[in-house]
Amino acid sequence: MASVVHLVRHGEVENPRNLVYADLPGFHLSRRGRREAAWAGDFLASRPVEAVYASPLDRAMETASVIASYHGLKPKAVERLTEWALMTRWKGLRWLDLDTHRPGELHTYLSDPAGMDFAPESLQDLADRIAMAVAELARRTPDGEIVVVSHQDPIQAARLVLTGQPLGDLHLAKPHHCETISLVPGQLWSENGRTVPAVH
Repeated sequence: MASVVHLVRHGEVENPRNLVYADLPGFHLSRRGRREAAWAGDFLASRPVEAVYASPLDRAMETASVIASYHGLKPKAVERLTEWALMTRWKGLRWLDLDTHRPGELHTYLSDPAGMDFAPESLQDLADRIAMAVAELARRTPDGEIVVVSHQDPIQAARLVLTGQPLGDLHLAKPHHCETISLVPGQLWSENGRTVPAVH
């Protein structure tokens, strides 16, 4: 079992129209996002990282590639680490127009994320999907540490489940771009630190 799992949200994305990009192609890291990825890579460079895994979406793989390069590794795409399927319901819409096209859904997401009966994937299903994938990847590594790059809500949901916290806390202290959340595996996983990139 890996001794530490570093969960990393991908870097900032070039998105001038402020769209819900979900799994749409063509959304890559912005200039700032690339700096954030480099900062995360530098931060993790001294750690005994044995493998880097990522969501297959462009922004996650680009972030993971930067981090992996510090260890002479190539990231491995894992489909189960992809974005929350909820976002595919909203993809292509501007966040500002979401309430016009999907009345009430953004409010429910913000106020009761566990109670969204319109979501194609429930919050619990998301949390279980990501947490099980992370735990399986940790078991694949007999020693050393691993990095898992994914998306904001998937990382947050998995973190809550693995550390025994309620999913109702989804919107509390969500990870920033390229923030590293270090978890120690166990019967109940423990959080061993969070580090936000010092990028401006």
